[in-house]
Formats: sequence, structure tokens, C-alpha cells
Amino acid sequence: ICAIAHVTAKTMPQEGAECRKGSAPNIRDPATRELSVVVPSYNEENRLPLMMDEALDYLEKRQKRDPSFTYEVIVVNDGSKDQTEKVAKEYCKKYGSDKVRVISLEKNQGKGGAVRTGVFSSRGKTILMADADGATKFADIEKVEEGLKNLRPWPKEMAISCGSRAHLEKDSIAKRSYFRTLLMYGFHFLVWFLCVKEIRDTQCGFKLLTREAALQTFSNLHIERWAFDVELLYIAQRLKIPIAEVAVNWTEIEGSKLVPFWSWLQMGRDLLFIRLRYMTGAWKLEAKKCN
Repeated sequence: ICAIAHVTAKTMPQEGAECRKGSAPNIRDPATRELSVVVPSYNEENRLPLMMDEALDYLEKRQKRDPSFTYEVIVVNDGSKDQTEKVAKEYCKKYGSDKVRVISLEKNQGKGGAVRTGVFSSRGKTILMADADGATKFADIEKVEEGLKNLRPWPKEMAISCGSRAHLEKDSIAKRSYFRTLLMYGFHFLVWFLCVKEIRDTQCGFKLLTREAALQTFSNLHIERWAFDVELLYIAQRLKIPIAEVAVNWTEIEGSKLVPFWSWLQMGRDLLFIRLRYMTGAWKLEAKKCN
């Protein structure tokens, strides 16, 4: 298994055109916004408007209270086959392309690949990953911001604050089938055993990173689909980036792209390969420098 993991490992991920020197915007450049919100979206024409309305309403009110607060929302259309791109561009027209930007990928890269693309072209001092389904109340950004603040002083300006649904686990188990509960516990065990021991909920799509932490982690990221969160936190732990876990409000929204059995199977395989490929040296961590 180690040999297969080593031989089949992809090389270091290549930065897209949006992240190369000379292109703008670029995460390697100094921040020009307080906050960037990256929203990966695949066939989200129905769920995206609710999330965007809630997020932009919050961000606009916050900016009115504090004119020094600047933000951008980056919707990454991950090769959608529906009207996701059209829906997102309506927000560009309404709020302006400086506040809402849309990046469209021709081919579906997976959630991790879409988030990485958005992160690479972000301008914020801090960068928030937020799911397009709006399952987490956007106002809970204040909770993860507080978690980030409590980690100061940040070593080399790096820190991560993760939203967490772990406190809701008992209620969610009561609503799940025994089979899905078994899969969930199996996945949590593999995450703990192979990769990340200190974070109870690695999969919540509400994570806030400092700009330097985003550069260092996403530049080393290989996994592009569901298990990318685990590799992201595994990289952070290897780089000794402090991580906070903060309870957030969360509601299950219909329309999930996660296929219970096959997605969990894929994630289990990815978790094993994350550990083996770093252990055998097929994947190495490289420090990245800003322009």
C-alpha cells in the first residue's frame, strides 16, 4: 500500500494563472482588504442566493458601522452545469465587481480545488471559507474571528480558526440511520488515527485563516475533493500553525453533493494516502514566499 501511495502520488500542485506573478489579484501580494470570503459552488443555482443574501447583508451592515472594514466575496463556479455562474454574476451587478467577484472553472476540480483557486486570488488580511448552502449562519464569523484573535501572538502571522459542529453531534445522531452513524464514527476515527488529533470537526466548511496561513497551507495542498479539509489541517499541524475550534450554528440544508457511501469511501482512501504520502516523502512541505 505504501508503494502504491508513493508511486501514484501527484507532484506539487501547480498554481493557476490567477496566482502567478504579474497576475492580479494574487495571494502573494500584500492584502488590500480586511476580509475575503471564498465560496466554492458546484450546481448551486438554488442554494447560492440564500447564502449570498445573508452574507452580503451582514457584510454591508458591518461596513456601514465601520467604514474602515473592507471585504470581497469570491464565488468560484466549479464547472457547474446549471445557472450558478449567472446567479453569481447578478450579485456582481448589484454590489459591484470590487465587492463580488466570480471565477469560473471550465472543468469541475472538486471543492478543495475550487477553494484553492479562490484563495490564490484573494486580497484579504483574513480569508474565510464558506459553503454555498448557507448551512452556517454567516454572523458566526464573529465567533471564528474571536477564536483567531485568542490565538495571538500568531507565529509568523499564521493562525486558523475552524467553525465546529461537534457540539451538535448528539442531535444529529438521533436523526441519522445506524449505517450513516457508523460511517461517521468510522471517518472520525480515521481522521484521528491517521491525520488530525486535536480538531473534533474537520469537515465544517466555515474556516478563517490569516493570509500567511492560507498561503502556506493551500500552496502545499494536494487533495482537491472532500478530504481536502483534513489535509489542510494536517499541513497546518506539521507547520505548527495554531488552530482554534469554535462552535457555530449549523442547519442541514437539502441538496448536499455528498453521496453517503461512495464519498465516505473516497475520503477514507484519501486519508490513508495523505498519511502514507507524507510519511514516505512522496509529498513534502515547502515554505512559500510573498512577492
